[in-house]
Amino acid sequence: MSDTKQAPEVTAIPGWFKVVAILALIWNLLGVMAFVGQMLTTPEQIAELPLAEQNLYAATPIWATLAFAIAVFSGALGSVALLMKKAFCYQLFVLSFMGVVVQMFHAFFISDSYQVYGPGGMIMPIMVLVIALVLVRFAAKANNNNWFS
Repeated sequence: MSDTKQAPEVTAIPGWFKVVAILALIWNLLGVMAFVGQMLTTPEQIAELPLAEQNLYAATPIWATLAFAIAVFSGALGSVALLMKKAFCYQLFVLSFMGVVVQMFHAFFISDSYQVYGPGGMIMPIMVLVIALVLVRFAAKANNNNWFS
C-alpha cells in the first residue's frame, strides 16, 4: 500500500466558467483604473471638487489607500489566476475581499462619505463588497469541484 496521496482528478469545467472569469477580470481592472486615477489626481483637480469632497480626499489615511490598492491589485491578480485555472486565485480573492472590507470600514464608519454623497453614494461600495465576496465564494466552489490543476 502506498502512503502517497494523489491529487484529485480535475473535473469538467462548465462552459460559463470562462465568461465569469473574464467578467471578474474586467471588473477588477476597472478597480485598478479607479485606483490609478485616484493616485494621479492632481491638487488642481482636487481643488475643482466641491469643498466636502476635497475634505474627504484630504482626510483619507494612508491605510485606507493601501487597503484600496490591496483590494484592486489582488483582485486583478486573482482574476488572472482564475482565468489560468490556478487554485491560488482563492487566496488572492480573500486578500482582495479583506482589502475591500478595510476600505469600506473607513468609508462607512470613519469618513463623512455618507454625508457627502448621500444614500446614492452607497450603491457602488455595497456592490464592490458583494462582488468581492461572490468572487471568494466562486473560487472556493471551483476549488471544491476540482476545476483547477
